[in-house]
Parts: sequence; C-alpha cells; structure tokens
Amino acid sequence: MNKTKRYTFFSRLRDRNPQPQTELEYSTAFELLIAVMLSAQSTDTGVNKATRKLYAKANTPRAILELGMDELKDSIRTLGLFNSKADNVMATCTLLLDRHDGQVPDTREDLEALPGVGRKTANVVLNTAFRQHTMAVDTHIFRVANRTGLAPGKTVLQVEKALLKRVPREFLLDAHHWLILHGRYICRARKPLCPHCPLADLCAFKDKTQ
Repeated sequence: MNKTKRYTFFSRLRDRNPQPQTELEYSTAFELLIAVMLSAQSTDTGVNKATRKLYAKANTPRAILELGMDELKDSIRTLGLFNSKADNVMATCTLLLDRHDGQVPDTREDLEALPGVGRKTANVVLNTAFRQHTMAVDTHIFRVANRTGLAPGKTVLQVEKALLKRVPREFLLDAHHWLILHGRYICRARKPLCPHCPLADLCAFKDKTQ
C-alpha cells in the first residue's frame, strides 16, 4: 500500500469514527493498566464485567492489596488464567507503591518491569492513558496490517515497527483504536465483511468475500 492509499485509508477510518476509544472501561491510568493485564485470552466484555465488580471494591494499588488475594480472585474468577492474573496484579500493585508512589509510570522501561506487563500492554497504556505515539499490535491489528497490505510483517514486532513508520503522523495517536475496531467488526478472521468495508478498494486481500 503506497503513501497516498495509506492516507486515504486512515482518513476514511477517521471520518467514520473521529474519536475512537478503547472498549475497556476505565477512569484512571491504573484502572486501564489492570484492565489490559486482565484482558489476555479474555474478551473486553468479560473484562469489563469483572472490573466493574472489582473497582466497586478497590481501584487503587493500596486498596487492592488491602482487599486481599481471595477477594481479588473472586472478582476476576470469570476470566481465563485468573489465578496467574491475580498474582501479577498483586505483585504489580506492590511495585507501584514501592517504586512509583502508587502511580502508573509513563515510560516503557518502567511499565515492562511490572509483573504481567509485556510490550503490548505497555503500548496500550502509553498510547491510551498517556497519549504517546505507540502501537499495540494484537491479533486483530496483526491480521489487518498483513491482510490489507498496510504494514506486512511475520512477527508482531515487525508489524509494530512497520505501522509506526507507515501510518501518517496525524493519525498515529488513534491508529491503534481504529485498526483494532476494524479488525474486530469488519476485517474479521474467519469471514471478513468485505462488501461492507469502507477500505475494500484500498485493500490488497485477494480472497475478498462477496
């Protein structure tokens, strides 16, 4: 996909959704961090149901530590891998209090030093909470980038770097949200909705659905 097509690609996404938002529910950077940590192998809908229950009881590092492991697990029990997620959440809360005065750090190095926080989670927090030019590549974005020809790559990191290089700068802050929503609802894995796609004429996917 050439430069002109890439600009048109994101212009159309912006026209359809000028202010895209994550579908995870949060009100603070800490709530977002925990929600993203809990989202591995879980749907946003499932995470939101769990965090509504959790945040009604505790929504700060200290409050979650005071809540205790048993109550934390009870709140997130409906999520996959809830035991290991609870361990990571408790350890992260401890480090946030010990190293960052209970605040979520705004650097990749500090975020990735937290238990259960990898590159993708750090990118989501940096982009969504702190409005930095990062690109969190999940399965949806990886698929869209490769299928459309926007930013092909064999690995998540390759796609991330290609997107950061190729997405026009004026669209970069919101590109993550546009791409993930497009992959979730239009450019779906098993049966993409090509006839309803506003980007079909720009897309390099050879096996478009009819």
